[in-house]
Amino acid sequence: MKKILFMIPNLFGGGAEKVLVNLVNNMDRSKFDITVQTLFSGGVNEQYLNKYIKYKYCYKKTFSGNSHYFKLFSPKRLYKRFVKDHYDIIVSYLEGPTARIVSGCTDENTKLVSWIHVELHTKNILSASFRNFDEARLCYEKYDNTVCVSEYVKNLFVKILDFQKPIEVLYNTNETAQIIRLSEEKVDNYEFDENVKTIVAVGTLKKPKGFDKLIRIHKRLLDNGIYHKIIVLGRGPEEENLKKLINSKGVANTFKLLGYDANPYKYLKNSDMFVCSSISEGFSTATTEALILGTPVVTTLCSGMQEMLGENNEYGIVTENNEDALYEGIKRMLTTPGMLEDYTKRAKDRGKLFSTEKTVKAVEKMLLEL
Repeated sequence: MKKILFMIPNLFGGGAEKVLVNLVNNMDRSKFDITVQTLFSGGVNEQYLNKYIKYKYCYKKTFSGNSHYFKLFSPKRLYKRFVKDHYDIIVSYLEGPTARIVSGCTDENTKLVSWIHVELHTKNILSASFRNFDEARLCYEKYDNTVCVSEYVKNLFVKILDFQKPIEVLYNTNETAQIIRLSEEKVDNYEFDENVKTIVAVGTLKKPKGFDKLIRIHKRLLDNGIYHKIIVLGRGPEEENLKKLINSKGVANTFKLLGYDANPYKYLKNSDMFVCSSISEGFSTATTEALILGTPVVTTLCSGMQEMLGENNEYGIVTENNEDALYEGIKRMLTTPGMLEDYTKRAKDRGKLFSTEKTVKAVEKMLLEL
């Protein structure tokens, strides 16, 4: 049995945190003794870890300036302070501070894996949690394997670092059966109208998600006689700014911020379309969940979308990453006769690619072959 540690900054409401819980909960207990360790406790996803998954944390709460605090100490010192036990494999499940900490391991019998979830477009972005770019390069080169969530993420990472070490792509794990089961629950805080097309978007309310763009597109569609409603699930730092924009555009009756819900699937299932308006993504968990539930997708061109939806829009519509293009894509899906029905069938077919069993087995195979 392999003793394995997954380190991640926290288990708050983000996509990487959610898919880590999905992954460890479904790994073979006869082959892996699993511990999850966070830098900070208190995340909503902690409660979903199965009881046989060991859980540890470094600090009970987050504190201001923590990103600078961790840089005061060397990776070796941080590793020695926070990782007390021996593990056969240690995985930093997110780029950033845990990647730096895990790289400080000096045990030659421990295999190290780094997991990259987001688009790292520049040296500054890649090295944000390190003292400088040279330190980031040295730390990432200490890993025995690097896993990326999409080919796009992988290509950026390799290019910026001129990376020569083992690296591969493994898709995120979704709880397929649970997603389908929970999608049948009743929505009790929003009333769907079968005579009005409803668009759903899911994500943390922060600037890279592009929800301000979606509000403006919504207003533009209404002004052009294309009546519909949009609901957004999530909380975040941009919530007040988005509310102000909704009110200034006069669309408060048709564009609703519904807040965080542990079960977004019931909204995805009951909506006519899912839209991702993001400026950047890693490998969108919400988009894969929409596909699993057969909800047609319109998305901006960001990491992983063409892998999910096809180079030629076989399983959903991928637009250029700008407001006008996304407007045209949504308009086309809403107004072209039969298109929503066609893409519902295509989405269901594509969703089979992201089954729990397939994605978990791929990860287990990688870990056992290290």
